[in-house]
Amino acid sequence: MTVDYIIVGLGLAGIAFCETLLENKKTFVVFDSGNNISSTVAAGLYNPVILKRFTPAWNALEQIQKALPFYEKLENKLGVKIDYKTPVFRIFNSVEEQNRWFEVSDKPVLKHFISPKVHANQNKHIKAEFGFGEVLQSGRIDTKLLVDVYRSYLLDNQWLREEQFEYTTLQLTKTLQYNSIQSKYIIFCEGFGIKNNPFFNQLPLVGNKGELLTIKSPDLKLEVILKSGVFIIPIGADSYKVGATYNWADKDTSPTIVAREDLLSKLNKIINCNYEVISQEAGVRPTVIDRKPLLGQHSEFKNLFVLNGLGTHGVMIGPTVAENLFDLIENGKTLSEEIDITRFI
Repeated sequence: MTVDYIIVGLGLAGIAFCETLLENKKTFVVFDSGNNISSTVAAGLYNPVILKRFTPAWNALEQIQKALPFYEKLENKLGVKIDYKTPVFRIFNSVEEQNRWFEVSDKPVLKHFISPKVHANQNKHIKAEFGFGEVLQSGRIDTKLLVDVYRSYLLDNQWLREEQFEYTTLQLTKTLQYNSIQSKYIIFCEGFGIKNNPFFNQLPLVGNKGELLTIKSPDLKLEVILKSGVFIIPIGADSYKVGATYNWADKDTSPTIVAREDLLSKLNKIINCNYEVISQEAGVRPTVIDRKPLLGQHSEFKNLFVLNGLGTHGVMIGPTVAENLFDLIENGKTLSEEIDITRFI
């Protein structure tokens, strides 16, 4: 079997690169054992504004303009609903924060994403004395459903091998050989699993453990994504995702009592109605020390590439950086220094 590309890993990065290849009529096969859980446990939030500082996310406009049509196309192709366009309401804690919101809404870099209107609180179960600021072009991707359905799509087309990729089996010749498969290039999209990859494990992907709760609260009646100490994200049927935590030291994917108590403490500062905790999930985000993605070519083996480090904004970043890497490989277009792995060499 001969293909243009082997892709290792089927999280958000892997899916975005598969779609880029299909759009450009390239052949490929994907290896994924199903153990990449960071994408499937993610809240899937796309939010173009850093709400702690009232600043735009990195390259937010370019990424959102690429991401929204990308997910719409996937919905149409896969026949499922995955994109829930929902405004983010940031709770103001003071009049000063309200005034700061008015100021930044006039800035050119934020005019696409921030509504200058302050929304008064009409929900008796939410503690928001000073009202809310509204973020535009925000929402939630159902990442678990996306990964599950995309796996089935690849299997139906015989483009997926549900097995662990064995690095020692790869023959590093001009045309790569992996068992019976010959390929021009291989792209590693393994998330935090790259730490076990002998070709790219020297890259400074440190990982950031995040934990989420799912709660059920018939009284809350929340139809927007709420942000204060945590995000509260409606997912239907009176249920909500609450998260997330950030732990740079713990790389275990098991949920912890410490994170649960932290999330509940912050949640109780925002709402005052009854709720039930349904579940708790944990995963390690593929986060880089400088908070930028990892893209590029191996320094010795020129047909090996990496697409990783999407971090907390993977839903927004994925489609853009997948196209960036494809342009590097196929069209010789130079990567931005911000994302090229050579910045660490």
